[in-house]
Amino acid sequence: MNLTGLMDRSRQSFSEFWTVHDARERAMLSAAAMAVVLGLTYLLLIDPALAGRKKMNNDLPYLRQQVAQLQALTKEAKALSALPAPAVAPISRKMIEDALSHNGIKPKSLVLTGDYAKVQLAAVSFASTLAWLNEVQMTDMLSVVDANIVALAQADQVDVTLTLRQARNE
Repeated sequence: MNLTGLMDRSRQSFSEFWTVHDARERAMLSAAAMAVVLGLTYLLLIDPALAGRKKMNNDLPYLRQQVAQLQALTKEAKALSALPAPAVAPISRKMIEDALSHNGIKPKSLVLTGDYAKVQLAAVSFASTLAWLNEVQMTDMLSVVDANIVALAQADQVDVTLTLRQARNE
């Protein structure tokens, strides 16, 4: 069937339905149809718009506060980017040994070559080793270039060989 035929048949069915009823029933049906259309219009269009408007009005002060915080952080970031990078002390045996002892670790061997340091640790706590690496990464700008970690039979105990490199301020 085509669409025009279906529309004509529907129009004819509605026309027959409408003519069967008297004027009072038609008025009641028209009023009921209008009430249904108005109710659906309110439920589908007006109520969601009003609820969204109310929600946005409630959220607006919070969003304005976030904008103010972002603007303040932007100003702070611009001010900090204008400052020179803090100078980091060149890598030294004392620097590494102090950081190791601060975390309760005694190195098996420590060899320095320029910006590189090779550290061997025997039977140390893995958690302490990670804490030490985090500390030297943050404070001394050392990063791991090469790592060899061997787990031991005892829990949280490892043998570690690390090659560290200090990033240069450029």
